[in-house]
Amino acid sequence: MAREFELCPGRRVGGDQPCFIIAEIGQNHQGDLDIAKRMIRMVKDCGADCAKFQKSELEYKFNKKALERPYTSKHSWGKTYGEHKRHLEFSHDQYRELKKYAEEIGIFFTASGMDEMAVEFLHELDVPFFKVGSGDTNNFPYLEKTAKKGRPMVISSGMQSMSTMHQVYQIVKPINPNFCFLQCTSAYPLQPEDVNLRVISAYQSAFPDIPIGYSGHETGIAISVAAVAMGAKVLERHVTLDKTWKGSDHQASLEPNELAELVKAIRTVEKAMGSPVKQLLPCEMACNEKLGKSVVAKVAIPEGAVLTLDMLTVKVGEPKGFPPECIFDLVGQKVKRTIEEDETITEQAVENHVKKVKC
Repeated sequence: MAREFELCPGRRVGGDQPCFIIAEIGQNHQGDLDIAKRMIRMVKDCGADCAKFQKSELEYKFNKKALERPYTSKHSWGKTYGEHKRHLEFSHDQYRELKKYAEEIGIFFTASGMDEMAVEFLHELDVPFFKVGSGDTNNFPYLEKTAKKGRPMVISSGMQSMSTMHQVYQIVKPINPNFCFLQCTSAYPLQPEDVNLRVISAYQSAFPDIPIGYSGHETGIAISVAAVAMGAKVLERHVTLDKTWKGSDHQASLEPNELAELVKAIRTVEKAMGSPVKQLLPCEMACNEKLGKSVVAKVAIPEGAVLTLDMLTVKVGEPKGFPPECIFDLVGQKVKRTIEEDETITEQAVENHVKKVKC
């Protein structure tokens, strides 16, 4: 079973721990601090474990030409990509205010550090764990520096290969054992045929000593619930207050009612996973008493007769007698009294039933 570790103070992930649900606000706050706070409150009210943002130090994430590139998309907040990103980027002080607000209402707060300087700031901000976005998973110098900070790490794997993920594991594990991988496909919105949930199982086999999770960009909640049923111990989904808002992530995000339903469904599935031991449960006793079958005499059986299979059948009987699985063990046993046709075969009617009848 995947090893457990403490992802946030007092909250462990992996093993038999409940799935840790990250609500990815990202930049769906539209660059508005009040909307960001409303979203943190919404995430808390819906029952998620963590509200997550995306922090960039733009000059360290993008080169100059990338920031100067014209951005004419309907989702644009500026004439250039740099203007667009600056509109959506909160300052350090605003991040401190958001973290304080999250703490006040009682929900964990973190962000993806989208470049090395952003990681430095988030470390200073004292977030409980670092989220490594898919775009930095193959950024090995970034991974090393982030791992050396000593905080737990959640690493998405969109756009990566299994070979790269083995390299990531080999880089991070000796430095910082407290990390997990998330299966992820970087498409917005994500089509079901591109989800590849079986990668969760492949990761569980390849990396048995770390928890495995899922970061989804699909529409709806069914696929994410299935991921948890497959053993995902961390789940990340983008969230929004309104899918019609401007911004490329909103369409692949969950609105409040969907997030609440997802959390509810995950907790229901976790209860339903239950025990691997198959046995008659107390809750089944009423049904068993009413409809559970017994071995019944197919014909009249005289006292002293040795039972043969053609003397026996299986029916719902009153009173209860030998259960159906004992029918073959009864063959060859002697009866102590006459048994009428259609009468239940009970222990009292069979000689030495305790010793000779295994059931």
